[in-house]
Amino acid sequence: MSETAAVDAAPKPMLATFLHEGVYRIVMQRPERMNALSRDMMAALSAELRKAEDDPDIRVVLLGAEGKVFCAGHDLKELTAARAEEDGGRATYEAIMHQCSNLMQQIVRLPKPVIAVVTGVATAAGCQLVASCDLAIATDTATFCTPGVNIGLFCSTPMVALSRNVAPKQAMEMLLTGESIDASTAKEFGLINRIVPGDYLEQVVQKYAATIASKSSKTVKMGKEAFYRQLEMPLSEAYDFAAQTMVENMMARDAEEGISAFLQKRKPEWTDS
Repeated sequence: MSETAAVDAAPKPMLATFLHEGVYRIVMQRPERMNALSRDMMAALSAELRKAEDDPDIRVVLLGAEGKVFCAGHDLKELTAARAEEDGGRATYEAIMHQCSNLMQQIVRLPKPVIAVVTGVATAAGCQLVASCDLAIATDTATFCTPGVNIGLFCSTPMVALSRNVAPKQAMEMLLTGESIDASTAKEFGLINRIVPGDYLEQVVQKYAATIASKSSKTVKMGKEAFYRQLEMPLSEAYDFAAQTMVENMMARDAEEGISAFLQKRKPEWTDS
């Protein structure tokens, strides 16, 4: 086999990644498998998120996909194959669901904003992936659904992220009917932030990402962590926690710089400290 042929025969990486001006783009590139969350895909995504957390040059993460399907959720072929195991697949199913839950929580706990860029169908755990991101921008042809009920497998883990983004009755509508909703309905439900014609998607996404990347990373980190923590607290506890967070934020150098810059009508110079 020639060297060229050997290169051509090499498997295509599961993900493509790009870093430009603080914006880290992660692109799932298994369109032939509908970008399903196989164990390998989840491991690859988790590794890239760890990289994003550790790299100070990365300030915002964009999560997108190649093909007409953003993500079809769990790999049903992988799940079905596990039934041949001695325990009927129970241990494998527990491992897969645990791995997926950890991935979704990793997105939420990442100290940098994660923006889902949805250009196709986001279904089941793929819809969960969108709901787990901090922001979501979709094309006007994108669709979303939690169709597990149609195959006898209620979307229980996608329900966790969905119910934290969408009102209860709207979440239950998606979970009980298994029907797809269009981008307009997804925005109305609160699942996504923006709907953009495909031709303008890149322009809008870059603007969003650049705007966030221009902020103090320390401030964004504190804010994101506080946002998700206070959501689970009773009102009084949430205010106590948020007030203490504001105090800690005020003591940061970037808060001092930002307020001074505002008062002096100049652009702040962040030190991310």
